[in-house]
Amino acid sequence: MEYLDFEQPIQELQEQLKNCELLGDGGAVNIKQACVEIEIAIENKKKEIYGNLTPWQRVQLSRHPSRPYTLDYAYAITDNTFVEIHGDRTFGDDKAMVGGMGKINGQTFMIIGQQKGKNTKERQYRRFGMSNPEGYRKALRLMKLAEKFNIPVLTLIDTPGAYPGLEAEERGQGEAIAKNIYEMLKLNVPIISVVIGEGASGGALGIGVGNKVYMLENTWYSVISPENCSTILWRTWEYKQQAAAQMKLTGPDMLELGLIEDIIQEPLGGAHYKPEVAYNNLKDKVLSTYNELKKLTPTELQRQRQERFIKFGEFVG
Repeated sequence: MEYLDFEQPIQELQEQLKNCELLGDGGAVNIKQACVEIEIAIENKKKEIYGNLTPWQRVQLSRHPSRPYTLDYAYAITDNTFVEIHGDRTFGDDKAMVGGMGKINGQTFMIIGQQKGKNTKERQYRRFGMSNPEGYRKALRLMKLAEKFNIPVLTLIDTPGAYPGLEAEERGQGEAIAKNIYEMLKLNVPIISVVIGEGASGGALGIGVGNKVYMLENTWYSVISPENCSTILWRTWEYKQQAAAQMKLTGPDMLELGLIEDIIQEPLGGAHYKPEVAYNNLKDKVLSTYNELKKLTPTELQRQRQERFIKFGEFVG
């Protein structure tokens, strides 16, 4: 387990517990009660820290290297029936964007999302979850395939943004994202979108136009990262914590502003502590939402999705 800076008190207690258990294994002294007290202290410290997270700390948790990624969720919620589909049939197969079909409780879903890496080599291979245009075109190809066979779409958002490299611009990054937004608004099957980590900029919105949009508890959703916002306003990253607080990017902020429908709870400390709990919570929300959306006709699905996004930014005097 890797610990973030604000989690150091928990790490110290975990080390004490480990030492306590090692001493207990020796058999010379019965320190079972001491270990139990440390376990209670750990639980209380978790509640204290995770019950009072700042927006910046939630941003840090959303980037935790042990956090589950799209493929983890895809295989878990489909009981390993997920089959990945590759390529955009135009340029290539973008490893930062993954997608395929799988059954959730017997219902087939087209699952699409950004994939980050779990180590340095894999992060480079996945380009840290930043997709090129062919990634968004692959996502759109899979959505159109889902529409053809009347399969609901589930998108899992986890990206610091679309890839900003020269080759991405040469191949039409902006056009690819804009076309996805346009086509998703017209898709005649249910679309459920969930922010499972970072939800940044057009890179997130390129697969985030859903009938219902949710966020996991320790995630963020905004047009820009706190670091880049700080750089623009103060010419330095040093004010990223202040920027995060002012940007209203956490789940409760998004819910209050009416930009998402609900927050999916995570286990205490984040999804990486008990991934199976996060998987089940997401699975339950997806199924309950699908059961609601499947009652709508294709025209009603389109209208509901379009009206949902058109009303953003309305001002009532």
